[in-house]
Amino acid sequence: MATGLSNKLAGQIGEYLACAELGRRGFIATTFTGNVPEYDLLVCDDTLQTIPIQVKTSRGSTWPSRADMWLHIEMDEVTKKQVNGGPKNIEHPDLIYICIVLGKTSAADRFFICQKSDIQEACIASYTRWMDPKGWVRPVNYKSLDNRYGVEDLLRFENNWPLVERQLSERRANPSFQGTPSDKAAGRP
Repeated sequence: MATGLSNKLAGQIGEYLACAELGRRGFIATTFTGNVPEYDLLVCDDTLQTIPIQVKTSRGSTWPSRADMWLHIEMDEVTKKQVNGGPKNIEHPDLIYICIVLGKTSAADRFFICQKSDIQEACIASYTRWMDPKGWVRPVNYKSLDNRYGVEDLLRFENNWPLVERQLSERRANPSFQGTPSDKAAGRP
């Protein structure tokens, strides 16, 4: 089991690794060391367009989450079953996530770059895979919503660095717009 210090260090290492990798690709990136609720980095291009990015780091092959962040889940107090009410509408679905697996060496570090909506999809898939065979009854604590999504859920996003450039390009095309692409589609400022 990872300790609080170990988890904090993994998060810190991940944020700085993400900044370094973004710098190698010609972007300025700065970390807020976990002090902003929805994102960890601000990334800027040479035209001063910026985007926020969330970083998740793991020393293993999975990242923790809570199923109720992504799914409507109700508890049946009689049967002790969790009832899957389908996906939630999430805020900022286009927010970029960089999920990092820390390797034994820096050459073994792995980067998965996707959007928050992709994380939602991965979490729903992993939770469903785990809960379906159990009939949606947790073995120990029926109210537990602990969920893990893994590398296998994000493989198609490995080294997907062009996503950062695409979102910054959209900002350049509409510099007065400061939301995410989904905010723009929804008509939000």
